[in-house]
Amino acid sequence: MIPSWLVIGAVTFLVAVGSFFITPRDVKWFAQLSRPRWLVFEQFIPLIWTVIFICGAASAYVVWEHDPGGIITWLLMGLYLLVEIITVTYIPLMLRFRSLKTGEIIGLSGFIAGIVLAIAVLPISGLATVLLIPYLLWSPIGTYTTDELRQLNPEDA
Repeated sequence: MIPSWLVIGAVTFLVAVGSFFITPRDVKWFAQLSRPRWLVFEQFIPLIWTVIFICGAASAYVVWEHDPGGIITWLLMGLYLLVEIITVTYIPLMLRFRSLKTGEIIGLSGFIAGIVLAIAVLPISGLATVLLIPYLLWSPIGTYTTDELRQLNPEDA
C-alpha cells in the first residue's frame, strides 16, 4: 500500500505543476506591468508558495492520519484540493483574461476557502490548523499586491 504522505504529496505536486500546462504562453503582459516600489520580494514568491504548499500538504496529512478514509476526512481532502486548485488558477486565469481583477477575485476566493478549511480542521488538529497559517498570512498579501497592481495599471484592471 502507498503511504498516505506520498499520495498527498504527489497530488499537491501534480496540481501545482499541472497549472504550468494551462498557463498561457504570453506572460509579457504581466511582466510589463508597473509594480509598487515596495514589491522587492517578487523573486522569492515561487519559494514562498513552495513552502506554503508543503505546509498545506503536511496539514492534509495530519488530518488524514487522524481518521484515514473517514467520510469527514475525505470531504476535508476535497476542501484541501479545492483551496490548492483555486490558488494555482490565479496566474493562468489572470493571464488568459489579461485582468488583474480576475486575479484579485481568485486571491480573495482562495483566502475565504482557506479560512473555511482552517476552521473545519481546527477541531481535528491544532497542528493541522497551524500548518495552514502561512497560507492564511500570505494569501491576503498576494491579493493586496494584485490590488496595488490594479491601481498602478488601471488600463489592465
